[in-house]
Amino acid sequence: FGGLVGYISGMATKTVGRAVAILGGMTFIALQSAAYMGYLNINWGQIKDSAVSKIDTDADGELTIEDAKTYWHKLKKMLTYNVPSAGGFSAGFLYGVTYS
Repeated sequence: FGGLVGYISGMATKTVGRAVAILGGMTFIALQSAAYMGYLNINWGQIKDSAVSKIDTDADGELTIEDAKTYWHKLKKMLTYNVPSAGGFSAGFLYGVTYS
């Protein structure tokens, strides 16, 4: 059961991730085009610093693999809460993200 639920969750995560990536890319292209044409003045350095400070879990000022591990553990804990045979969840999730 855990593997199946993990696989389905992985597929959903991959699908939503693609949609978010497309939307984010299109937004960046629109903003950068407007900045290039002189309609906007965007301080990308300030935006990067602000984003990193909000999602950096170990407060070292950089996004590292340790930050990703922290978020993975939080997500896994939430998604496997009260799920019987949650041991197979991680394998199913990774399989769903990779091969769906």
